[in-house]
Amino acid sequence: MEDSLPLHVCHVNKLSIFIHRSHTLVHSMALAFLVCYRASFLFQDHKIGPTPMLLWLLVFASELLLSFIWLLGQAFRWRPVTRTVFPDRLPEDDKLPAIDVFICTTDPDKEPTVVVMNTVLSAMALDYPPEKLHVYLSDDGGSPLTLHGMREAWRFAWYWLPFCRRYGIETRCPDFYFSALADDIGFGSSEFMTERQKTKERYEMMKDSITEARERCGQGHSRSSTARDHPSVVEVIQDESNDTVPETKMPLLVYVSREKRPSHPHHFKAGALNVLQRVSSMISNSPYILVLDCDVYCNDPTSARKAMCFHLDSKISNSLAFVQFPQRFHNISKNDIYDSQLRSIYSVLWEGVDGLKGPILSGSGFYIKRVSLYGSTVDEDMDLEELKRSYGSSNEVIKSVRQIYKPNVINDQRSLQKVTQLLAASCSYETDTKWGKEVGFLYDSVSEDYLTGFRLHCKGWISVFCNPSRPQFLGNGTTNLNDYLIQGTRWSTGAIDVSFSKFCPLIYGPPRISILETMCYGELAFSPLINCLPLWCFATIPQLCLLNGIPLYPKVSNSFFVVYVFIFLSALSKHLYEVLLTGGSFQTMENEQRAWMIKSITCYMYGSLDAIMKRMGMREASFMPTNKVEDDEQVKLYRVGKFDFQTSNMFLLPMVALIILNMAALVGGLLRVIFVGDWDRMFVQVFISCYILYINLPIIEGMMIRKDKGRIQPSVTQLSVIICIFFLLLGSIIISIVR
Repeated sequence: MEDSLPLHVCHVNKLSIFIHRSHTLVHSMALAFLVCYRASFLFQDHKIGPTPMLLWLLVFASELLLSFIWLLGQAFRWRPVTRTVFPDRLPEDDKLPAIDVFICTTDPDKEPTVVVMNTVLSAMALDYPPEKLHVYLSDDGGSPLTLHGMREAWRFAWYWLPFCRRYGIETRCPDFYFSALADDIGFGSSEFMTERQKTKERYEMMKDSITEARERCGQGHSRSSTARDHPSVVEVIQDESNDTVPETKMPLLVYVSREKRPSHPHHFKAGALNVLQRVSSMISNSPYILVLDCDVYCNDPTSARKAMCFHLDSKISNSLAFVQFPQRFHNISKNDIYDSQLRSIYSVLWEGVDGLKGPILSGSGFYIKRVSLYGSTVDEDMDLEELKRSYGSSNEVIKSVRQIYKPNVINDQRSLQKVTQLLAASCSYETDTKWGKEVGFLYDSVSEDYLTGFRLHCKGWISVFCNPSRPQFLGNGTTNLNDYLIQGTRWSTGAIDVSFSKFCPLIYGPPRISILETMCYGELAFSPLINCLPLWCFATIPQLCLLNGIPLYPKVSNSFFVVYVFIFLSALSKHLYEVLLTGGSFQTMENEQRAWMIKSITCYMYGSLDAIMKRMGMREASFMPTNKVEDDEQVKLYRVGKFDFQTSNMFLLPMVALIILNMAALVGGLLRVIFVGDWDRMFVQVFISCYILYINLPIIEGMMIRKDKGRIQPSVTQLSVIICIFFLLLGSIIISIVR
């Protein structure tokens, strides 16, 4: 490698910086005028004023909260950058560092074994020296089906890996390679086509074997009968009898099922990752770790080399904790009605924060330096007892921590099981240690990625965001409303967990990281709660006041009316600009606006309540994995752009009730405008109801027009009408009291 040739180049997007900062300045000035307008209300004579103080304060507080979260979000746009890597400039293969791959699965009923094994196989097939690649699968369910799938995947890998290497296959997830979705199947030689057909037949044999094993287990019983109460199992997958392809070099493949007991907290994904960290430290002890969700396969085999372009750069290597790749999804339609592609996060926010200290750790698709997870620098002369208080009682773990860059492969299966099962994978190993507190992935939130990344940045580590044109990893995006809202509730709970903990970004961050980084972390942490409260207010208070003839906004003839129009158009046009810049359309913007509204009144609210109740000791921490099994009917609805409303009433009732309320407000408001002549005073409130109904037309369609299986059931609509009537009666009584 020539010192004069860089491994990567960072490009500062100067035009984007100018546009973002200019918009921030102008929009902030408009918000300042809005505050002046609201402040002037305090000096009015309220005895003759038409607006009760309480309602005015609620609306003003909502405007301030949305302004605050908007201001925090501008830090993401302060210095956007993009990066280019040059993997061909890396050193020779024998000089590359080793990599451990961590894959986590929990429930084979929700995370099909065939899908998980495709992820495993794609990781094994990475374009990286196989002797320096080690793949670990954590099976938290302790399922015999998953272990069987690992053995079958190992047998198939003897043929799959040579096939990929020989013909330079790019799509190394077999299920997608053998489907019509693959983009690199075009080799004309008869030899290739024959080899491809044989490999496909072997893949079908692997799938059939897993399917038969599942049928023997029975639906719902593919998990161990003691999924929450079972001993640890660690097995290096190998088949010594396989001598059909002796020239094949295979990565190490290890199955890990940690011990779980009802009396010991298992800390969900963070706990599983920490067990993998300890087990792998005794087996391969690679200096770098790739973390993948069980449904996220490697779409580009060169991702490891791209990551090493940063990790091996002497200018940043000592301070670089992880390289984050964006999460992309193979099953997202062009009209992404649920905003499952997370466009804003990976195409706007992460590029922006990459210009500061680096992106937030994002759960999957990142290459992290093992030493960064050990909490502090470990010197060989450190006191043994002090090390045991931090890392546990295992001498083997202590040795691996001290010898962080020295491989420690254990070949004897019995020795491996004795050491790892009884120690590293034991549920009691972490007792009275710093695991989950200062060492490894942190436990204070179900969003272990966010909290761990935040602590790393606070300790002085940096990260980088690498976003090549070809997606490096592809996963399953949510394609139905139920999974989308459950996932959003889980993420919201994790964010609010951090907000109310000692690691609250706006308090813990400023002494340790820059104000801009603090704002980025704060926006993500507080977004669920701060979006939830104002949107509930804007969906109810202006409508209630409209029906009661109470103005909340300036008249059309008032000069401050222009301020509100400008703020609305400014926010909307900036959103549209970012959408178009990242390859979206006007429809994309509408979908994202709708998703924001729906999430704010449902999963943001429930996630915030869940986190608050846990902090008060009224609930235990829980983690519901997203269902990875696709329902054909749900997929069909998603493909044609129709919402699937087959979800809990807990999610449906707020949506439907608020739509009915806004319909009533719009009708009542228009009648008032026609017969009373309140157009000048009530225009803004009429417009708010119009806009809410326009954006949420799919909900109205599901209530009134659709007759298919995915419609909103009439019973839900009827109950929502009752809730709406009750709210209007109660609201009118309160207004009559405070007026």
